[in-house]
Amino acid sequence: MVNTSKILASCGKIDLVNECCRETCQNAVSEAAKDLASVVHFTQLLTAVTKIKHFSTSLHLFNQMCAIGVPVDKYSMSIAIKCCCQLYRTKDGFAVLGCCFRRAIAPDDYIFSALLDGLVLEDMILEAEMLFKKLIKQKLCEPDVVTYNTMIKGLCKFGNNVTALALLRLMEQKNCKPDIVTYNTIIDSLCKDKLIDDAFKLFKEMFGRWDEASKLLKEMEDENISPNVKTFTALVDAFCKEGKVKEAEAVINIMIERGEVPNIVTYNSLIDGYCLRGEMIKAREIFDSMTLRGLVPNVVTYSSLLNGYCKNLNIEKAMQMFHEMTGKGLKPDVVTYSTMIQGFFQVGRCVDARKLFNEMHAQRLIPDQCTYRIILDGLCNNHLVEDALSLFKLMGDSKLNSDIVVYNILIDGAGKCGKVDIARVLFQGLIDKGLQLNVRTYNVMISGFCREGQLAEAKLLFLKMDESGCPPDNVTYRVFLQGCLKNKHYDDVKMILKEMDGRGYSLDASTLSLFIDQIAAGSLDRSMLKLLGKLVLKELMDHPRLCT
Repeated sequence: MVNTSKILASCGKIDLVNECCRETCQNAVSEAAKDLASVVHFTQLLTAVTKIKHFSTSLHLFNQMCAIGVPVDKYSMSIAIKCCCQLYRTKDGFAVLGCCFRRAIAPDDYIFSALLDGLVLEDMILEAEMLFKKLIKQKLCEPDVVTYNTMIKGLCKFGNNVTALALLRLMEQKNCKPDIVTYNTIIDSLCKDKLIDDAFKLFKEMFGRWDEASKLLKEMEDENISPNVKTFTALVDAFCKEGKVKEAEAVINIMIERGEVPNIVTYNSLIDGYCLRGEMIKAREIFDSMTLRGLVPNVVTYSSLLNGYCKNLNIEKAMQMFHEMTGKGLKPDVVTYSTMIQGFFQVGRCVDARKLFNEMHAQRLIPDQCTYRIILDGLCNNHLVEDALSLFKLMGDSKLNSDIVVYNILIDGAGKCGKVDIARVLFQGLIDKGLQLNVRTYNVMISGFCREGQLAEAKLLFLKMDESGCPPDNVTYRVFLQGCLKNKHYDDVKMILKEMDGRGYSLDASTLSLFIDQIAAGSLDRSMLKLLGKLVLKELMDHPRLCT
């Protein structure tokens, strides 16, 4: 085995700025070449010199190999082609390709990628496109991610974002997984052309493939693609929506280190992330640090904090923020009012919720579908079903009433208040309207029937679900089972359990507890424990009463 350390040492002495020093390396290579007798040794030397980007020297060595009759293989040919292309001598690269064909050496992805890169470097984008199409059409090779990236780089270099995006989709169709270079090249090009929405969309798609922010940003830097404030903010927002606020905060720190100043949108995303997790102390800390940096909170900032406090049932703090917001001249929007109304309903302050709803109207803000659902749900949860129904009737044929979620809220509310007849009328009404029933609709109606002891009606509806193309889910089975057990209708229990087992469903703690009570009371045979064992989640298997 040849010792290439001397050659590498010589190569290392080259001053990259001083071209005349190249002769030092070339002499070392020539001297070593005399002692080399195999293609393996020459290829090792070629690789070493090419790695330090002395492409001219590599070509000199390759020519010597050919001159003294050392056999060349695909690998040494590919290095020669790459060196030609990197030296802006792509025509010579194609000449070497011709040698490959004459020697019956089949070119691979590496060779074609090198040629494409050479064409791109020399701004010969049309020729690059023609070559790429030829590779695909004639199946000369199966392009890998490097080949695609090279072509995409060329297209983006000339602002051809549409074709670059089309190529990205082709990669996915061909099961060639795009990497960070693919996405970043297109995102960078889109941003340069001020196509921010398209860039954001692609950034979020890219984010779905990588979890580590630091790795993502490091790779972006290595590719000389510098994320700006909007790019960083998109990443922060994506992390926060995944509940990964620590990672989001790390991105902001990296952002600041790189001289990019986070804006109000960046901080809003982080505040919302902490609020969604219920970490209000941390959310408030971010809010205070943001204001200390001179950023002025907007409606979105306050709405996020209001939502967080309301979810934590801290309505007093939410009200304080609401008044602070209006005191600073900010006008609450539909989202802000909806959040506060929901917060009041959650703590049972229905009068305050209604007052705020009236105030919303006075401000000429039109409630949207979300607001309408919040009000109906709030009224029903506070046993004010009649008021909810009155509002529903008042809306008449409004588009707001052509919503399956609204019907589900009202049917559930009526059923829980013992108004199963009203629930049945609503159920029939949505069918008459031509609305598509979902599994939640069936579940709340079956639950209402079971609660009132109308098991025959519940069973009939349960059996209709599969016929209607809406098969029962785990919740449906649990609701119906609990109805059967509570109303002592044991005939169907075994059948339901077997169906659940067949569908891969399981029992929850409350349903299991009912079974244990019935078995303990002697209403159900203990032999049913074996069937129950198949349907009980592992964490419930250690239930002390189940083991007795």
